[in-house]
Amino acid sequence: MVRRNVEGRKIFPVANTSHRYSDIMLKYRQLNSSLDFNIEYLTLLTNVVGLTHVIDAFYNILNHQGFGHLVAITSIGGLRGELQAPAYSASKAYQINYMEALCKRVYKDGRVDVTDIRSGLVNTRMVKGENLFWMMPVEKVVSQIIKVIKQKKSKAYVIKRFHILAIIIKKPPLFPFKRI
Repeated sequence: MVRRNVEGRKIFPVANTSHRYSDIMLKYRQLNSSLDFNIEYLTLLTNVVGLTHVIDAFYNILNHQGFGHLVAITSIGGLRGELQAPAYSASKAYQINYMEALCKRVYKDGRVDVTDIRSGLVNTRMVKGENLFWMMPVEKVVSQIIKVIKQKKSKAYVIKRFHILAIIIKKPPLFPFKRI
């Protein structure tokens, strides 16, 4: 069954419960220093509304069957506002907090494992810019993601140096970051 959203675009079913494993990738990032609302809207529609729809659907499936592991790859970009892509960093902050809320929820019933993987810059076609600081190769990131999933951690930073960076950027007040 194919439904349509308010803009007439096709909406496909989120999950097929006949399969043992499912993979869905949702991510939208567009640089937007001019604050064009249409760009911001697409980012929020994908990273907030889309993620919520998919995560809720999979969580309910896993919770209903009584077991499973729900994994979301958020971003270290959600820890501070990003000058060139404000909706992206705000949407990633939403994802981080949404996954934290799910971790609290599953802690009480213990039936489903939830993992929030916060990645840094990964060398993919989606990343815009050249010579970006701490750009990581896909292979290294994938191997660490697999390790984190197997360990069933509730939260992890990939690559590990981003955990140190997260500690540094979360502590100080806003004023040192206004120029970045």
